[in-house]
Amino acid sequence: MACERSPLLAHGIFSMVADNGDSRRGSSAAGDSSSKANPRTLNTFFGVIVPTILSMFSIIIFLRTGFVIGHAGLLYGLLMLGVAYFIISLTILSICAISTNGAVQGGGAYFMISRSLGPEFGGSIGLMFFLAKVCACGVYVLGLVEAILNIFGQDMSPSQITFFSGHGIRVLPQGYWFSVLYSSVLLLLCLVVCLVGAHIYAKASFITLIVVTVAVLSILISPLIVGPRHFNLTHMLDHNHTIIHGVYTGFNSSTLANNLGPGYSLDYSTNKMMSFSAVFAVLFTSCTGIMAGANMSGELKNPSVAIPKGTIIAVLYAFVVYVLLFLLLSSTCDRLFLINDYAVFQRINIWPPFVIVGVYCASLSAAMCSLIGASRILHALAVDQLFGALCVMLYLLKIERNPWVSVLYTWVLVQCTLFAGQLNVIAELVTVFYLLAYAAVDLACLALEWASAPNFRPTFQLFSWHTCLLGMLSCLVMMFVINAVYSSASIVMLLLLLLFLHYRSPTSSWGYISQALIFHQVRKYLLMLDSRKDHVKFWRPQVLLMVSNPRSSCQLISFVNQLKKGGLFILGHVQLGDLDMLPTDPVQQHYNFWLSLVDKLDVKAFVDLTLSPSVRQGTQHLLRITGLGGMKPNTLVLGFYDNCYPEDYFLQEAAFCEGADKGSGSSAGFEGDHFGVDLPSLQAHFPPVRHTESPRFLQPDEYVGIISDAIKMGKNVCLARYFFQLPPEGKGTSAKYGDSSDMIDVWPSNLLSADGSGSFADVCSLFLLQMACILNMATRWRRARVRIFLCVEAESGDQGWLAKEERFRELLGKLRIRATIKIVAWDRVVRLLRGTDSTAPPVASEEFLSAVNSLLKEHSTSAAVRFLYLPRPPTNSGQSQQYLAQLDAVTQGLGPTLLIHGLTPVTCTEL
Repeated sequence: MACERSPLLAHGIFSMVADNGDSRRGSSAAGDSSSKANPRTLNTFFGVIVPTILSMFSIIIFLRTGFVIGHAGLLYGLLMLGVAYFIISLTILSICAISTNGAVQGGGAYFMISRSLGPEFGGSIGLMFFLAKVCACGVYVLGLVEAILNIFGQDMSPSQITFFSGHGIRVLPQGYWFSVLYSSVLLLLCLVVCLVGAHIYAKASFITLIVVTVAVLSILISPLIVGPRHFNLTHMLDHNHTIIHGVYTGFNSSTLANNLGPGYSLDYSTNKMMSFSAVFAVLFTSCTGIMAGANMSGELKNPSVAIPKGTIIAVLYAFVVYVLLFLLLSSTCDRLFLINDYAVFQRINIWPPFVIVGVYCASLSAAMCSLIGASRILHALAVDQLFGALCVMLYLLKIERNPWVSVLYTWVLVQCTLFAGQLNVIAELVTVFYLLAYAAVDLACLALEWASAPNFRPTFQLFSWHTCLLGMLSCLVMMFVINAVYSSASIVMLLLLLLFLHYRSPTSSWGYISQALIFHQVRKYLLMLDSRKDHVKFWRPQVLLMVSNPRSSCQLISFVNQLKKGGLFILGHVQLGDLDMLPTDPVQQHYNFWLSLVDKLDVKAFVDLTLSPSVRQGTQHLLRITGLGGMKPNTLVLGFYDNCYPEDYFLQEAAFCEGADKGSGSSAGFEGDHFGVDLPSLQAHFPPVRHTESPRFLQPDEYVGIISDAIKMGKNVCLARYFFQLPPEGKGTSAKYGDSSDMIDVWPSNLLSADGSGSFADVCSLFLLQMACILNMATRWRRARVRIFLCVEAESGDQGWLAKEERFRELLGKLRIRATIKIVAWDRVVRLLRGTDSTAPPVASEEFLSAVNSLLKEHSTSAAVRFLYLPRPPTNSGQSQQYLAQLDAVTQGLGPTLLIHGLTPVTCTEL
C-alpha cells in the first residue's frame, strides 16, 4: 500500500527531488535515521498551548479590546465574541477529528486538508492559508509599531495620531514611511529569529507567555487599586487638533449601563465609519491563532495527541480572559475613552510598563509564530511539488529541518503587506482568508464523515457531520458579512487555483476524498436504479466491446464511444489461461495499462478483464457479470472475423509515438502517467498485431458461438468491419468525418433472405434505425446525413411495396428520425437467391452474395459508415464457416460497416 506520508509521485524534472530523502518521503529506514538526526522535541505545552495562546492574545487583547467595547458595546461585543468562538470551536472539533485519524506531518492545516481532500483542494487551500498567515504577520507587526509610537512617537503627522499622556521619550518621527520603516526593522528581527530555527522561538515563547500573563493579571487587578481618572486625548485630523475628554470611573453601574449597547462612530486611525462587520473583523483577528500549534506539527513529539488537547485548552483559556476583559472595560471606562484611545489598558494600569512590555512581547511572538507557520506551509507545498518549478527550489534549499528559503520568501511577502500602514486596513482581509481556511478544514472533516470510509475512525469523537456542516456554513456566511468584495475575490482566487492544479493533474498516493464520495453516492444511486422500471422511452445502448488487441482496435473503440449516447461503455478482454495452473491472477496487473489506454484515447469507458480457458467462455462470463445493478450491457460489439491482417494503430498515430507527449506541455502526458505506465511501457505491454505466422486463438465455430450465446442471453449483437479505415479520434486529433458531405447509410432489410423486401419495420430493423440516429446525435457526426435504403421488387405485379413505403415514411415521422429514403430495386438480385425452382428452399450462392455486395457498393460507396441487418446465426455449429463466409462476401470492400442484430424494442412514438 502506498505510503501516506509520500508526496506527489515524482515526474519530469522533479524526479531528482526524490533522492533527497525528505522526512515525508522515502523508506522507513530513511525516515527513522532522519528522525534520530532531527528529533521532534516539542511537547503539548510548549508546542501547542504556548504558541496558540500567544497568537490569540497578540496585539488585539492589548490594543483593540477597548475598541470593540467602545464601538459595539458589551452586549454586542459578547455576541461577537460568542459568534467568533462558536465558529472556531466547530473548526477545532474538525481539526481534532482529522489530527487524531493518523500521523500528522509538517505543514499543519495544509497537511490535514491535502491528505483529506486530495492535492487540488489541499494545494489551493494551503496557498490561501499561507497568504492568511502572511497577512496576519503583517497585522501583528503593524500593531507593534502602533504600540511603540504611542510611547516613543514625536508629534503627529496629518495621517497619524499621538497621545499626550506625559509618559515616554518621544524621539521617533512619525509618518507613513516612518511606520513602514519601523515595521520593516521589526520584521527583520523576526526573520533573524526564524532563520535561527523554530526551536529558539519555542524556548523563548514560554518566557513570553509568562510576561504576557503578568501583564494580563496586572490589567485585571488594576481597577481594584487605581482610582477614577480623567484623560485628555488629542488627535490630529486634517491638520486640526481635536481634544477629547476620556473618563476612567472604576467599577460603576452607570458606566456599565451606558456601555451595554452599540455606539458606532469614526475610527480615529482610519477616519472610517465603523459597523458590526468592521468591528467583528478586527475582533476575529484574535481568533486566528487556533492553528498555531497545528502549524508546528513537524516539530511536535506526538502531534495527533498534542494538537487537539493543546488547542482546546488554549482556546478555553483565551475565551475566559477575553470575557473578563470585556466586563472590566465596560464597567470602568466611558465610551469616548474607549473609542478614542487604543492604549486604554496602559493608561489605567497600576504600572503602565506592565502593559507596554506585554504588548511588545505578545506582538513579536505572534509575528514570529505567523512567519514560522507560513514558511512551514510554503515548505510543505514545495515538498509535495504541487506548483512544480515555482516551489521546487524552496524544497531543495534548506539547512537541516529549517527551510530558510521558504522563510525568506515569506518574509518578502510580509514586507509587502506592511505598506498598508495601518492594522485596521488589512484586518478584514486577514479575517476573510482565515475564515476560508477554517471552512476548508470543516469541509475536509465533513467529506471524510460523509464518505463513511472504514479507515476514518479518529480517536476524538466529539464531532459529527452536523458540526462540520454548521462550522463550514458559519465561516462562509461571516466572510460575506465582514466584506463581500474580499470574500468574492478570495473564492474566485481559490477556484482559479483549483483549476490550475486540476489542469496540472497532480497525482498522489494520499488518496482522494472525491473517489470515496463518488463511490458512496454511486452505490446509493445504483441501489435506486431499478431494472424493473426500465422503459423503452429511456432506452440507451450499454455496450460491451470485446477487444483482442487494442493496437488494431483503437478506431473502433473511439467509434463505439460516439455510439453509446451517455450509456455504459465497457472494454472487455479475455486472457486465455487457467487460474489453477498459475501462482497468481495475471489479469490484475494488466488493468493499469488498459486504463491508461482509455485515458490516452480520451474515451469514457470502463475496463473489465477476465481469465478463461477459451474466448467464448470468457465472453459469457463478461456478458453475465459485467456491470452492476441496473447498469449492465445490453449490446455486444465484436470485431469482424476475417483473414485480413490488421494494421498497427500505435505506429500510425503520433500520440503513441516516442516523444509525442514531451512537447505537448501537458503534465498528464505519457512522459509521466503517474500510475507507473509511461509510453514505452504501454507499447511494450500490448503484443504486436496478428501476422501470417501468428496462431489464431479463436476458431470460426467459437466466434459464431459467441454471437449465438449473446442472442440467447437477450443481448443485441453488432459486428464491426473495416473501422480501421476511420481517421483517429484520439487526443490532439481532429476528425475528418462527420461533415455535411458524409453519409450514414442504413439498410434495414435482411439482404440474405428472400423476403428482404418483406418488412422494413421489425424489431431488428428499428434497432438499426435507432443506432444510426444515435450516431447522428454524436458531436462528431451531427452534420452527417442519414440515408435509408429500402429494397423492393419493383418489377413484380404486386405494388404493395408502395403502401409499405408510405407506412414507413409515416413511422419515421412519428419517430422523429430525419433521414432520406432511397428506393432500391433488387429484383435481379433476389432472383439469384430464389432460383428457377420456386418450390426449393432459397440458397445463397456465391453469385447471389456477389450481387448483394455489388448492390451495396453501387449505392453506399460514398458513405462514411453503413448499418446492415445481421441475420441470426445457424443453430448447427457445422454451418458456422458458411455463415461467416456469407457475411464476408456481402461486406467485402465496403468500408466501415456495422452488422447489427437487434432484439430489444428501442423506439417509442408516445410522450
